[in-house]
Order: sequence, then C-alpha cells, then structure tokens
Amino acid sequence: MITGHDVSALDRPEVLQYLFHPRKDHIHSPPQGVTDFFIPVEEGVRLGARFYPAEPKEPHLLFFHGNGEIASDYDAIGPVYNNYGISFLVVDYRGYGRSTGLPTASNLLSDSHTIFREVYTWLQEQDRTGLLIIMGRSLGSVPALEVASSYQDEISGLILDSAFARTVPLLHRLGVATETLGISEADGFANFGKIRDIGKPTLIIHGQNDEIIPPKDADILLANSGTMRKQLMLAAGCGHNDILQRCGDLYFQTVSQFVQMAKRIRKRNSMPRGFDRRYPRRH
Repeated sequence: MITGHDVSALDRPEVLQYLFHPRKDHIHSPPQGVTDFFIPVEEGVRLGARFYPAEPKEPHLLFFHGNGEIASDYDAIGPVYNNYGISFLVVDYRGYGRSTGLPTASNLLSDSHTIFREVYTWLQEQDRTGLLIIMGRSLGSVPALEVASSYQDEISGLILDSAFARTVPLLHRLGVATETLGISEADGFANFGKIRDIGKPTLIIHGQNDEIIPPKDADILLANSGTMRKQLMLAAGCGHNDILQRCGDLYFQTVSQFVQMAKRIRKRNSMPRGFDRRYPRRH
C-alpha cells in the first residue's frame, strides 16, 4: 500500500502557488435544510464541511473538490444529488471556504484521514446507515484515492471526476519547473499506484477535451484500477471545468446508476448464506 508516503518535496512555494488556489467563503449561513460543521485537524486548524442530506438509509457521497473550488460552490449541486436519493457531503481544504490554516501537499494527504474518520463517526452517530462512496474531482482525486485505498472495509465505491494519474506531467502543465526543482514522479501523489490497491467498484468520469488533465490520464487510471467493476464515462465535447454544465442530467444519472450498483453489491454481500444441502456431484 502506498498511502502515507512522503510528498514534502511538493511543499514549497514554487509548487504550492500553482497547486492550490484557496479563497474564502463570505456567506455565513448554509441553505435551508443543509448542515455546516467543522472538523478539527490539528490545534488551531479546522476544516469546514457542508452536508446536503437525503434519507439516512440511502447512499452518501463524501466529496473532495477541485483546487479552485469551495464547498458552497456546490449549493446548487447538492440538492440535485438529493433528488436522486443521495446525500452529499463536501469538505474544504485548509485555507478554503471557512477552513483555517494553509494548504500543503502533505496536509492534503494527512487531513484526508482525519476527515474520513470524523465523517464516518459522525454519520454513525447520526444513525445514517446508507453506504458511503468516496468521490474526488481534479485535485480532489488525491485525498479521494488516499482515503479509498486506506479504508476499503468502510466504503462501497470510488468516483473520480477529471482525475490525474501522474503528478509530474500535471505540474508541468500547471507551470511548475519540476526539473529545476528536482521533483520526480517518486515525489508525487502516486495516484495511479494507489488505484491498484482499490478493489471497490470504481467510476471514472473525464472530459474528452480536457485541456488541463488529458483523457489519457483517465485511461491510465482505468487500466491500473484494481477492481473488475470499473467503468469510464468519457464526456464528449467537455473540457476540465464544464462537464456538469454540458452533460447535465446524464452526469447525475451515471453517478446514480453507479451508486445503485454499489448498493446492490452491498446488499448481496450482507445477505446470510444458507447451508447448501445439495450433495456433491459424483464423477
């Protein structure tokens, strides 16, 4: 398992200025029916979370957003998931939204563990028994893969939207001089390595015309995925940031169908196996 490896080579200003684009949320109250709460990750640092609830027995999505987004950007999207019977929970990174602290590559990974444990416990305390699926978009694929590869007994699936497979090519495209800084792929997030360890159903969504993370990254992730239950939705005519707008209902239908498939698998696996009274066949 590759989780927990050292990515401190990325924790320098020459990288972080391209990797993260935090902004604050100046809206102090959530929409009606939506719950805000905070997740402490270390002394003096807490992360803001926003929860759009559906029925407690129905599936839950724990969502990690892109590097230029904040939780409240999903105020129009959370209710759409609710209409499909899916609860949607999005957590901001350090420095984003109402979160405190400053984002780094290292705490992006370490915080993902705290986020998952806190969210998992919180859902149990709220008697929310529906299955839990991890979802990450763009940079959010980093914590999503970290969590999915670390807590497979607790989750039922993984969804990646516009995810990257290798770190150095992405940094190049963002403008980071990786060769000058001496950054190699071994210093990166190892997304394509982590997905090999994940045996849960996996859905990969990617824009056919993605100008930031090319579709070949989706192909690499799909090829390296460790599960037999995997699928790719290649969104025709879509770039990096317009899949939802262009695909509309098709996007949510694809996610919903995947979630329902994971729900059926969970139900089948939880059914007691009766004693087989049939005699073995004689040869």
